[in-house]
Amino acid sequence: MSRSPFLFWHTTGWLRPAVPDRLGGAVIGLDPDAASVFNVVKVAIDVLDTYPAMRGILLAPLEQRSALLEQMLRPVAGMYRYFPGEVDLVAMHRMGSGFPLDRDEERCRAALEVLHDADAWSRIGRALDDALAVQLAATPGIAVPDITVLVVVGDPGDAYFMGPNLGMTANGSVSGYLFLNFWPYPENLARLEAAAVHELNHNLRYSPGNVVWNPATATVGEQVVSEGLADAFARQLYGDELGYTRIGVPHLHDDAVFGKVVSGLQVTGMQNFAAWVHGDATAARFGATPVGLPTGAGYAVGNRLVDGYLAATGLAAAEALLADAAEVIRVATT
Repeated sequence: MSRSPFLFWHTTGWLRPAVPDRLGGAVIGLDPDAASVFNVVKVAIDVLDTYPAMRGILLAPLEQRSALLEQMLRPVAGMYRYFPGEVDLVAMHRMGSGFPLDRDEERCRAALEVLHDADAWSRIGRALDDALAVQLAATPGIAVPDITVLVVVGDPGDAYFMGPNLGMTANGSVSGYLFLNFWPYPENLARLEAAAVHELNHNLRYSPGNVVWNPATATVGEQVVSEGLADAFARQLYGDELGYTRIGVPHLHDDAVFGKVVSGLQVTGMQNFAAWVHGDATAARFGATPVGLPTGAGYAVGNRLVDGYLAATGLAAAEALLADAAEVIRVATT
């Protein structure tokens, strides 16, 4: 998922010139000549080790928790650099369905231990390194920022997060930052890597020098296509079972949903994305106007559009990272 509506584990150094032959059971093939470009690309991916910080916050006296959370979030303050004025990081955490500070401590501590036992931080770090290697082999000339990754436990008392959103929200839209918020349902634990590389795809697509993102002029079509491209990339690496964003899966073959979303692809402005891309439940949650779509509708339609485009062009998902959204829509619908 990208662009939530508000909107140390450390790996660094020279990217290796190859990735494992298999990632998550999906065979990956790299051209050795293309992979050699990694010798001149230096990228740092920092998956912040938020486990001890979250554990400390959830064990701390109530009056100390906000300050401790703000300290944990400070390294990703740049995620909000386009907001006017100084941003309240604790408030942003709450709006993004992050773990609460004043209730459900035992549930959150237990969930945190499940993530820790699942080796979530290391798995995400390895997945991002490997995915970046695959992406650079396919598009060696793209701009790639250093990336800081924030992993948090979600809010078990948030009915929207735990229900329609299936216990996950994420954001990869701001160059240089990934936000990953999980409730450790087994389905989400299985998809830690796929969720991370989905957000990486967004981050690379909209990094400076690549596709220009303007929240005032961007269309629903751009957002829908970007979700399809990100899912296609995750599916290239991890297969369809894990690579699809879960909220879109129920609607992949729903022609009525497809027709409705396609009718709104030219709608302009990020304020409209909650309804057209995420669905009515998200629109209601964030004060937008519902348009009659189920949760995840835009993801389902994005996958259908991108699959049609990739089939027609013969491109792999990684090769289509910077594909023009209008062209994807044109090819897929004619």
